[in-house]
Amino acid sequence: MGLSPQITNLIIILGMMQVAKKIPFEDESVLNLCRAGYIASNLIILSIYLYIQSTINKKKDLTTLKYVEPAPMGSSEEGKLVTTTVQAYDLAQLKNLMRSQMMGVLMMGVMHLYFKYTNPLLIQSIIPLKGALEANLTKIHVWGQPASGDLKRPFKQPAGFMSALQSGAAQSDKKAVESAERAGRGGAKEE
Repeated sequence: MGLSPQITNLIIILGMMQVAKKIPFEDESVLNLCRAGYIASNLIILSIYLYIQSTINKKKDLTTLKYVEPAPMGSSEEGKLVTTTVQAYDLAQLKNLMRSQMMGVLMMGVMHLYFKYTNPLLIQSIIPLKGALEANLTKIHVWGQPASGDLKRPFKQPAGFMSALQSGAAQSDKKAVESAERAGRGGAKEE
């Protein structure tokens, strides 16, 4: 088993910070090359996500997926039962990935264009691309891995230092789903 994605991200960030110290960002041609690398990285990520979207739509997997969505943090309510299809679930997950990427581009744009930070261009050219290549949807729809184990839907939230603050993972075991159905919690069908 290899290193966890968080550890490899940390290694990449620390390494790129050292590399960034040696790069002459004052030189306009070097700066434009870094900008081009950042743009190219984001275009690759976009093309991966669009390919995944076309694959999801081609497969049209209408298998019913039931799971109990955890209640919002700090809420006394119980989780909500969600009934959807694999296709709708994958498209919703893909939408979240795209939204997250666009927020990153927006933040990088503000940091670079408004605050004139240049070093993050290097790190943000690599880390999001690595994340897109390691995403669960990429593993299933691009690399062809079976949707079992860690890739079983609904996907488990990746463990991180913020995971303790969030409510638990979605539950898809039969007992939790039946309990939510009996309690009449949710049952909202997502199309």
